[in-house]
Amino acid sequence: MRFFFKYLGVLSLFIFFILSILIFVSFLYLKVSLPSISKLKNYHPQQTNIVYDINGNIIAFLGPVRRIYVPLKDIPPHVIKAFLAAEDAHFYEHRGIDFLGMLRALYKDIIHGKIVQGGSTITQQVVKSLLLSPERTIRRKIKEIFLAWQIEKYLTKNQILTIYLNQIYLGEGAYGVEAAALTYFNKHVWELNLSEAAVLAGLPAAPSKYNPLKNYKLALARRNYVLKRMAEEGFISWKKAQILSAQPIKLNPRNISIPAYAAYFIDAMKEELEKILPSEVIKQGGLSIYTTLDLKWQKKAYENAIKTLNSLFPNRKSPEIAVVCIDNQDGGVRVLIGGKNYLKSSYNRAIYAKRQPGSAFKPFLWAKAIDDGILTPDAIVPDEPLYLPGINNGKDWAPRNYDGKYLGLIPLKDALAYSRNTVAVRIALMLGLDRIADILNKLDLKFNKILNYSIALGTYEVTPLELTRSFTIFPNMGNMVTPKFIEEIYAGLIYKNPKPIYKSKIIIKPVISEYTAYIMNDFLQAVVEYGTGKCAQALGVPVAGKTGTTQEYKDAWFIGYTPFYTCGVWVGYDKKRSLGRGETGGKVACPIWLSVMKSINHVSQQFPVYISIPKEKNIILQNSTTENLLNVFN
Repeated sequence: MRFFFKYLGVLSLFIFFILSILIFVSFLYLKVSLPSISKLKNYHPQQTNIVYDINGNIIAFLGPVRRIYVPLKDIPPHVIKAFLAAEDAHFYEHRGIDFLGMLRALYKDIIHGKIVQGGSTITQQVVKSLLLSPERTIRRKIKEIFLAWQIEKYLTKNQILTIYLNQIYLGEGAYGVEAAALTYFNKHVWELNLSEAAVLAGLPAAPSKYNPLKNYKLALARRNYVLKRMAEEGFISWKKAQILSAQPIKLNPRNISIPAYAAYFIDAMKEELEKILPSEVIKQGGLSIYTTLDLKWQKKAYENAIKTLNSLFPNRKSPEIAVVCIDNQDGGVRVLIGGKNYLKSSYNRAIYAKRQPGSAFKPFLWAKAIDDGILTPDAIVPDEPLYLPGINNGKDWAPRNYDGKYLGLIPLKDALAYSRNTVAVRIALMLGLDRIADILNKLDLKFNKILNYSIALGTYEVTPLELTRSFTIFPNMGNMVTPKFIEEIYAGLIYKNPKPIYKSKIIIKPVISEYTAYIMNDFLQAVVEYGTGKCAQALGVPVAGKTGTTQEYKDAWFIGYTPFYTCGVWVGYDKKRSLGRGETGGKVACPIWLSVMKSINHVSQQFPVYISIPKEKNIILQNSTTENLLNVFN
């Protein structure tokens, strides 16, 4: 017997020794194989970029993850307590693992016959979310426990809670409490009431199941459960919990998708953003991007333009359109429509479609002739047939007027108002190709074919944005303003002391003299008063502009302006086929222009005016290296 106990003691020591070695080896293995927790010390999660219009309205959330980081100090106590009650009431008491909580959860699950309460602490959930794969194995669970212990030693409780409340997935593509608050209630997290906080706190257990937008009854029951837990933990009174539990959930969901009517603008804005900031900074997110878009005007303009387009082509497939409206003073693009339906075609015709402008190009010839003293404003010019042998690349050319008629001697002003082709060609001949090339260079218009005199009739292709930009020389008294889509960029939330990293500048370029611009404003008003653009009179304020129609009615244009805005409209088919006989710029494009301009009420009651150009703003692009820009967020 004595031998037996001695043998048993030796065997027990041996087994203990072996187990100790196994535990020690396992511990070493786990320690070596565990991921580093150092990145949690400086937690900087990938965030969404918030895009605003010129008036501060949110247009879109950009980025692969819709998360908006907020520090713990900006999250109200009742929101924090709601999450603690629902997920880990003893968070501030345990050291990463709540064994009693795990036993309680197991007991409640057995009683109810289903999983009603999870056993993982908030610290463990942080581990699962940031450090481990989603696999469900014993080895992974052991790693989770080890990491939770380590995190509790490495970070404070408030640091862990900050990570959790910003990292947790809460359904509808929203990560973190701020994104979720905006998604379900269109509020910031610090604006949530207790009932709304309880709704969000009920989501981590099953974001899809308890989604109030899709499963209202389940979400209501879950909210009431959270309120009950808050009462049990002494966070609120039982009476308060009962009162709130009897109330409905008042949802106010924000449309998190980019509005289709603003999608063409957002695409253009993203291209400009990529030229301003490094891709790593954009991808990291957390940017507040103020654009030049006027969202309300854009929405109304799109609705009116499509309605007008369909009314102009009632019995056949309507063509495509492009609309660009530029603020004359700073170059901000306030409206951009790149097609009639972004969901069917994302091709941005306003920026990329190269089309012949037709007679919409003529004002630049008139301006150049006056500016260089070739013609005086009161000149009388012949509107008569022309025959020009070999003038266009060795080919004979006999330009004709649109209506086939000739008015004889005509004032220069009326020749533009009535858009006389033969006069345009005569002016081009008087200027010569060198002077025409000079005005093109000043307008930053570049063509990939050799210049010839057919340009007088607008045969060289331009985009709607280029043509509209070029017309700003008239209301800006000779200066062309460069269009832009972004005003300012900040690192961080715009309403929480963000750090400015970019401010746009106004870029203006002298093209013609102030005197010439004044004369051309008078000429281009005549186009609307009694010429081809009479449709624009219905705006009710003085307007100037020019129509354009290309050969076989393939393109229709109207570029019109007030002192504040220059707006261009193009109508045509992508495959360059005829719009139909008689479908001119005055008949097709001008009514759409009118519908767009009627969408706003801030057009001027006086015209012409001298518009003062503000002093050029400086770009504020601090610490322009990628590394330093990323550090702005830290």
